Amino acid sequence: MIHKHFYISVFLILIAAFSVSAQTRKQLEAQRKKLNLEMKQVNNLLFKEQKKEKNALDDLKDINKKINVRSKLIATINSEATILSKEISLNESKIKKLDKKLIELKKDYADMILKSYKSKSQQSRTMFLLSSKNFYQAYKRLEYMKQYTKFRKKQGEEITIQANVIQQLNDSLLYQKRVKDTLIQSEKQQKEEIESDKKKQENLISTIKKRENKYKRDLQKKVREEKRIAAKIDKLIKAEIARANRIAKAKLKSKAKNTKKNEFLLSPEAKALAAKFELNKGKLPWPVDEGLVVRRFGKQPHPTFPGITINGTGLHIVTKTGNNAKAIFGGKVLNVLVSSEGRKNVLIQHGNYISSYNNLENTYVKKGDAIKTGQNLGQIFTDKVTKKTKLIFVLFKNTTRLNPSSWILRR
Repeated sequence: MIHKHFYISVFLILIAAFSVSAQTRKQLEAQRKKLNLEMKQVNNLLFKEQKKEKNALDDLKDINKKINVRSKLIATINSEATILSKEISLNESKIKKLDKKLIELKKDYADMILKSYKSKSQQSRTMFLLSSKNFYQAYKRLEYMKQYTKFRKKQGEEITIQANVIQQLNDSLLYQKRVKDTLIQSEKQQKEEIESDKKKQENLISTIKKRENKYKRDLQKKVREEKRIAAKIDKLIKAEIARANRIAKAKLKSKAKNTKKNEFLLSPEAKALAAKFELNKGKLPWPVDEGLVVRRFGKQPHPTFPGITINGTGLHIVTKTGNNAKAIFGGKVLNVLVSSEGRKNVLIQHGNYISSYNNLENTYVKKGDAIKTGQNLGQIFTDKVTKKTKLIFVLFKNTTRLNPSSWILRR
């Protein structure tokens, strides 16, 4: 079953190529730039630091992420180059037609100049007018000469315009060909890189297969531990909601209304804050300045071992060493939780919403503090073995977990 990863990149290229086939070149160019940026983040955040110990399972996950992004990048470059080829072909066809039209214009203009010269050699304009039978004929001849002169001038201007259009098209064609050459070179380089990544992927799969049972046991143990920690956080949040409600009821006294279990009792100010939070859905800032999502929200099959399900309680975001977690919205610190390993988790209340910033080395805030959007909350912990700096960002409405990707800005 593990060998399926050997073919995953080819499948991704085909899927990505199909999905981008209907896109415009401008969209593809924007997508290519975005993927190039993501590729840099993958290299900087997952592969730059030398790990103290090797873990084939983690390394395989990282290399799969790299192959996935690179496959999408190759498909995008290929689609962009295909569209460019069509545009170049269309421009070449336009240039041929315009060249043909320009030759015809020049020939007509040359014939007109020749006829005019012959006409002038036979008789002057004055004699042409004086030889008129009457005033009306002289007037008509004068008008004809004016129109003829105007036509000659217009014909010359049209030739100039046509020549300029062809020149602009030629310049555009030359630029397009350079862009295409750059894209082809980039695609070639990415294909060479992905072949190198695939070899590493094969070696890692081989290593994992030799010790598959051990890796499975370790993984299942880690999954159980994550469930235990998530349940503990859920319990603590329920306790915090109950505590906050007791304080709110004491303040509101007779005005306090009955609330559902595990739901915040909100004051008018808290309701207004929650409403503002909801209005910013999809526009909230990221909880880190620069980051790469390495695990998404929700239940998902493990990428290597079939039958094992992992649950993303929020977003696992890898960032640069020394980076801080930042508040996504204004509110107040509900609590600062500390794990048995000493890692800290800052919970910020936004009305009946809670944003959670877990896996912090240290914190700059304390329980009850008022928080502003973008405020530094604490430095994110860097694992000394894997060298990864990872924030676990979770979002709740009361005690219900939400998908943070739907709330923060898309990158």
